[in-house]
Amino acid sequence: MSELINNSKLRQDKLKLLIKEIHQGMPINLAKERFIKDFKEISTDEIVALEQSLVDEGMSVEEIQSLCDVHAAVFNTNISDLHKPREITEIPGHPAKVFLDENIEISKLIEEEIEKYLDKTDQNSFLMLRIGIDRLSNIKNHYARKEYLFFPTLEKKGITSIPKVMWGVDDEIRADVKKVINLLNNKDAPREKSEKHIKDLLVRIKDMIIKENNILLPKLVDIMSFYDWILADQGSQDIGYFLSKPKESWKKEFQENKSTEEETKVFANVGLLESNEVNQILNTLPLDLTFIDKDGYVKYFSKGKERIFERPQTIIGRHVNLCHPPKSVDKVEAIIESFRKCEKDNEDFYIHLKDKYVLIRYFAIRDHEGEYMGTLEITQDIKPIQAIQGEKRLID
Repeated sequence: MSELINNSKLRQDKLKLLIKEIHQGMPINLAKERFIKDFKEISTDEIVALEQSLVDEGMSVEEIQSLCDVHAAVFNTNISDLHKPREITEIPGHPAKVFLDENIEISKLIEEEIEKYLDKTDQNSFLMLRIGIDRLSNIKNHYARKEYLFFPTLEKKGITSIPKVMWGVDDEIRADVKKVINLLNNKDAPREKSEKHIKDLLVRIKDMIIKENNILLPKLVDIMSFYDWILADQGSQDIGYFLSKPKESWKKEFQENKSTEEETKVFANVGLLESNEVNQILNTLPLDLTFIDKDGYVKYFSKGKERIFERPQTIIGRHVNLCHPPKSVDKVEAIIESFRKCEKDNEDFYIHLKDKYVLIRYFAIRDHEGEYMGTLEITQDIKPIQAIQGEKRLID
C-alpha cells in the first residue's frame, strides 16, 4: 500500500479529485479502493470542507445531490470521529438525542414494517406494507426540524454546502414517498413497479441516515451553542416529530428580560399604538405575515393561533434564499429582484394544501419616496371565504 496522504492541503486536493472522478463515472468499488489506499479514513470536518469547497468552486448543488448517496457509500464506516464521545446525544429529551433516536426508529420501522413484507404476494403483506409506508411518511417532520432548526446555525457559521445538498435530497425523498403511496393506492399499478420504487426509496433514506448521524450531528454538536439548542427544542414542538413526542423532556426555564422602561410607542399614519398593541393586532389577523428586509433577511413573522406554514424562531436573521428548498430559490430571487427594480409591486400564488386552499401573496414594501424596504409575505386559507353565500348583516 502506498504512503497515506496526511498533508492537509494535499489531502483536500486529492479528495476533490476523487469526488470529481466519481462524478465523471468512476465505479463505486474502484472509488472505495482508491479512498482506502490514499486516505484510509476521513473526518467529518474534512467532509464538510470538501463539499463546501466544491460548491465554492462552482460545482452545482444539484450535481452533488445526485451523487450524495454514492459519497455516503464511499466514506461510510471510514469516518475517523464516528465514535467520538458526544455527551449531549445521551441527554434524555435533548434535540440532538431526539434526532439520533428518530434515526434509530426510522431504521427499525424500515426493517420491521416494510422490508419484512417486500417480495411477498399475499394480500395481508400488501396491507402491512401500505401501513408501513404511511407511517414512514412522517419522516417529513424529521427533515423539517433539520431544515428549519439546525441548518440556520450552520449557515451563520458559513457552512452552506450541508444545508443545500441535504435539503435537496430531503425534497426528493419526500416526493418519492408520495409517489410510492400513489402507486400503492393505484390498483392497476404493477406490484413489481411499486416494490422497485420502495426499495430505491429505502436506500436513499438509509444513506441520509448515515450522513445525518456521521456528518451533520457531529458538526452540530461542535458548533451549536446552548442557546441554539434551546431554540431548536422550542421549535420542535411546533414542527412535530417522526412518530411520537419524546418520552422525556429537556426543559430549561428562562426569564425573559423585562424592560423597566416605558412601553414603546409606535407611530402610525393615523393614531398612536403601544408596541404590545401592535404585536397583538398582527397576531390576531387571520393571516400569516412574514417580513423580509431589503437585504433579504427574515426580520419578522406573526404568531397567530393557526399558522399555515410553521415559522420557528430560528428563521429570524436567516436569508430568504436559505428558507426555501433549492429548487424554488430561483423563483423567490426573481420575485424579490422584480420588487427591487420596481418592475412589480406584488405577486400571487395559490395552492391546495390538504383541506385548505392557500393564497400566498408577496408585496413590495416601499418608503414614501418609493425606495424598496423589503418584502411582505401574506398567507391565508381562503377556502372558508370562497364558501360564503348570501348575506349576514349586523343590523337586519
